[in-house]
Amino acid sequence: MNIILVIFDSLRKDCIGCYNAGEPGSPPWGWKVKTPHLDALSEESLLMTRAYPESLPTLPARRAIYTGKRVYPFHDARFRLRGDLVGAAMAPGWGPIPEDQDTLAEILQEAGYRTGLIADVYHMFKPSKNFWRGFDQWTFLRGQETDKARSGPEPPEELVRKYLPEELEKQIPQLRNVIINELKNMYDRTLEEDYFNARVFIEAARWLEQNRDADKFFLTVESFDPHEPWFVPEYYRKMYDDSDGREQVLSTYRTTENIPEQLINRTRANYSGLVTMCDRWFGHFYETMRSLGLLENTVLIVTTDHGHSIGDRGYLGKQGYPSAPEVYEIPVFIRHPEGIGAGKRSDLLIQHIDLSAQILQFAGVPLPEDLDGKCFFDQAVNNGQPIRDHVTIAWGPNITVIDDNWWLNCK
Repeated sequence: MNIILVIFDSLRKDCIGCYNAGEPGSPPWGWKVKTPHLDALSEESLLMTRAYPESLPTLPARRAIYTGKRVYPFHDARFRLRGDLVGAAMAPGWGPIPEDQDTLAEILQEAGYRTGLIADVYHMFKPSKNFWRGFDQWTFLRGQETDKARSGPEPPEELVRKYLPEELEKQIPQLRNVIINELKNMYDRTLEEDYFNARVFIEAARWLEQNRDADKFFLTVESFDPHEPWFVPEYYRKMYDDSDGREQVLSTYRTTENIPEQLINRTRANYSGLVTMCDRWFGHFYETMRSLGLLENTVLIVTTDHGHSIGDRGYLGKQGYPSAPEVYEIPVFIRHPEGIGAGKRSDLLIQHIDLSAQILQFAGVPLPEDLDGKCFFDQAVNNGQPIRDHVTIAWGPNITVIDDNWWLNCK
């Protein structure tokens, strides 16, 4: 059986239509985000409604997914590494995958799987990182966020001013360097196919075409979108805001008390448009699976690392304390080729580490004794007993514990 794992970055669960049926006010912006392809996938999939990360943010989450082992407590902390982001790089767990831990790709490769990784999550490919371990092919699409993909040309001031509101620059002067680097990376991008999420799913579809001779394969597709900056073709943004207002594509990681409501609304519109665009190009990938006959012999899992607050509770960004559902609750779709669990929803508590265990079970590979993740698919489909009675999620010194009755934030 083939296995495909698709991971979006910063995709809010409440911005996927199928997760919001009968839930007014989700997201609390006055509109529903259009995700027709993921909505269609939900009808063929088991949906997990209470899924959470194990550690955050970006790289700790992927360490948990790629190994099935807990990152917290942070025994392998690896704090500041040269050339990395100062803020995120100081978060415990941000470093590479420990060399004494086997990765999911390595285990499946040893079991005879052809393995592939298509990704534009540039943190995974920085010097000292090793998230490509175990992949027969790994393709890194450069240019997201502050990746030093291009050194020029310098963007004109009027373009910088278009995407950097003066209010934000006064609060956070370093945003000027951030937006300049991002505009360099998107220079000469004219077609929708030039945008990152499109490139990721086009390349992933190409990998499927090129590897049709594999007896069995494991493909991981990593889309950094809809992570900020929320650059999106104008027609996607106009689905949610067709006004002539100013642009806003950045996250401040601060309160919104000094940001005009018009800019918050435009931020939400750009994010919503990018989610819809991600859905559209995921649809391209899914249709490629259909055309190649892979829906009959492939397990497809779709998830994210976390969400993002966009004015929720007066905050723009994501944070470990206080944690919030729009950041910590994650979607999980599991489409089984035999239709098992199709259209069903399960409220079992699961975490990222459990996805790794479940993938190994789908592959028929014995679970390593030191794996922290637990298989859950059979219990979810058959209304079986919970695999855990609570989840613990760590972000640096900030701990969140969730069970049937409580959401506990602590330091």
